[in-house]
Amino acid sequence: MAPKILIAYYTTYGTNYAMAKEAQAAAEAKGAEVRLRKFPETAPQSVIDGQAAWKAMQDQTADVPEVSHDDMRWAEGYLLSVPTRYGNVPSQAQAFIDTLGGLWAEGALANKTFSAMTSAANNHGGQEMTLQGLYVMAAHWGDVIVPPGFTSDVVSKAGGNPYGASVTAGGDLSEEKKAAIRHQAERLVEFTERLTR
Repeated sequence: MAPKILIAYYTTYGTNYAMAKEAQAAAEAKGAEVRLRKFPETAPQSVIDGQAAWKAMQDQTADVPEVSHDDMRWAEGYLLSVPTRYGNVPSQAQAFIDTLGGLWAEGALANKTFSAMTSAANNHGGQEMTLQGLYVMAAHWGDVIVPPGFTSDVVSKAGGNPYGASVTAGGDLSEEKKAAIRHQAERLVEFTERLTR
């Protein structure tokens, strides 16, 4: 059976959506069954409507389902892609995560694989702190953390973040960054398959 991978993302202007789509394509090519989901938006609609690029991205991704508790139960592996906010996850992602206490208490989040990706406006905008924070959460869930490490030269070519793919927001993904994202997604699928079969 194909490993079940949930790719959940939050995006304002599109960077993490593009990263999630790249990971989805790689995971599916590796044989995984993938659910692509977005974290629910919590910002007031009036604020979103006041920023053309934000509203355009909201419209572009209107057909992407919001992540649910059912998705969390279904998945055998998680890949989260979120921007950094002051070295932490964005409030939209955290708001959903904070609803998972019941699933955590019954062990429904445990014994799965977990990996994460991020972006920031500059190279030292908190990417590593954001990824490490997500991995601390995964440890509380009882998940097996699957970072890319330096397991391929594509990691170094993309900037050398062993914790997870990280990009500078606001531009197209370079081929080097895409390769690192694909490697991370493929590695997650491989270890999910090892863990669950």
